[in-house]
Amino acid sequence: MNGKLVAVLALLLISAAMSQGKALARMGTELRCQCIATHSKFIPPKSIQDVKLTQSGPHCKNVEVIATLKDGREVCLEPTAPWVQLIIKAILAK
Repeated sequence: MNGKLVAVLALLLISAAMSQGKALARMGTELRCQCIATHSKFIPPKSIQDVKLTQSGPHCKNVEVIATLKDGREVCLEPTAPWVQLIIKAILAK
């Protein structure tokens, strides 16, 4: 009986440690910049499916503009490029 109790407690401790590790790992990825490099060359608007704008904050000091293209790829856009600023203004106006 005592051996079974120890085994159950050990399993509970292991599962708790593993689930907490996953939460910390996920939280660590959310608290960093998503864009390593940015793309400044013009992309035709008809090939862009969606645009996500992330303001700077404690997670990242940079403003990030991530475009999802119609082929499924995600591209980080240079927020200071004039054509990207036009897209951002159009999104914010909606």
